[in-house]
Amino acid sequence: MAKRKRLTPANPAFLEAAPEVKSLFGAPMRTAPIAGVAREASATAAAEELARSLTEAREQGRMVISVPLDAVVMDYLLRDRMIVQDEEMQTLKDSLRARGQQTPVDLVALGGGRYGLVSGWRRCVALRALHAETGEARFATVAGLLRQPAEQADAYLAMIEENEIRVGLSYFERARIVAKLVEQGVFGSDRAALQTLFQSASRAKRSKIGSFLPVVRHLEDVLRFPEALGERQGLTLGRQLGEDEDFAARLRAALLTSRSESPEAEAALIAQLVKDVTPGAAKTPSPCPPSVAEPRPAERGGYQITDSLSMTAEDGRILLEGDSVDAGFRERLLSWIRAQY
Repeated sequence: MAKRKRLTPANPAFLEAAPEVKSLFGAPMRTAPIAGVAREASATAAAEELARSLTEAREQGRMVISVPLDAVVMDYLLRDRMIVQDEEMQTLKDSLRARGQQTPVDLVALGGGRYGLVSGWRRCVALRALHAETGEARFATVAGLLRQPAEQADAYLAMIEENEIRVGLSYFERARIVAKLVEQGVFGSDRAALQTLFQSASRAKRSKIGSFLPVVRHLEDVLRFPEALGERQGLTLGRQLGEDEDFAARLRAALLTSRSESPEAEAALIAQLVKDVTPGAAKTPSPCPPSVAEPRPAERGGYQITDSLSMTAEDGRILLEGDSVDAGFRERLLSWIRAQY
C-alpha cells in the first residue's frame, strides 16, 4: 500500500503581505486590485448611463421639470387666446389651489435658464395670480415638458391643438392667428396656414375660419368684443367685407364712433349696418347645377324650390321639398356642396 503524501498549506506570501500566517483558513483574504478597478468602472458606467438617460428624457419631453415662473417667457409665441373669462380663470385657480398642477405645460429651452412658453398659457397666468395672492412657494414654479419643435409652425400647431381640445377658440380667434402668422411670414398663404394649423378640422370648418379673415383684417383694431362675434353674423360680415370696400370703411367709422359698451350693443350695430347695405352690393347667387337642383314637373315626381338659392336670405336657410327629396338626393346635394369648398 502506497504511502500518502501530507499536503501543506499554500505559501502565505501569495495571500498577504505578512510573512507569517497561523492558518490558511484564519488568514484574511485580500481582494485583487483588478476587482476594485472593475467595480469602480462598473459604478461609473452605470452613473453615466443613468445621467445620459435622464438627459435624453428631459430633452425629449419625457420627464417633467420644475421651472421658476419668472424664467418663463409668456409671449414667446403670438397667443391665439385673446381673452379668458373670469369664471374660467377662477375655476382653474380653485383646481390648482386644491390639487396642484396636474398637467404640465409645454416649454422650449431658450438658453441662459430661460424657457419659451408653447402651450399652457392659462395655467401660468393662474399660477402667477395664486402666487401674488398667497405668497406660497408652490405657486412660484410651473411643471413643464421640454419640446423641440422642428419649425416655428410646429410650435404654433401644438398651441392651437391644446386650445382646441381644452377650451375651444372662437372663429375670430382662429382666423386672427392665421392672419398674424401669414403676416409674419410663418406661412406663405392663408391656405397653407389653415391646412397646417387646423389640419384635424373638417374642410367646412376651415372654410368658416377663412371666411372670418376679412373681419380680422378690416376690423380687428376697432372691434371691442371680437370674441363675442357669432358664427352666422361673422360669416355674413366676412362675405360683405370681402365684396364691398366702401362697406368696410363705413363699418369702421361706425364702430369707432359708437364705442359700444357691451357685446350685444356692438353686435346690434353690425347687424343694422349689414341690413342697410344696398341690394346691389350683395353677391349675385350662383346657379345650382342642373343635376342637383333643377326643378322638374310635379307629375314626374320632381321637387320644388320654395326659396331662393341665394345665401343672403335673412334666416340663412334654403328649403327644398318634393317627392324626390329623399336620402339619396340629400347625399348628392351634400356632395356637390362639399366640392365647392
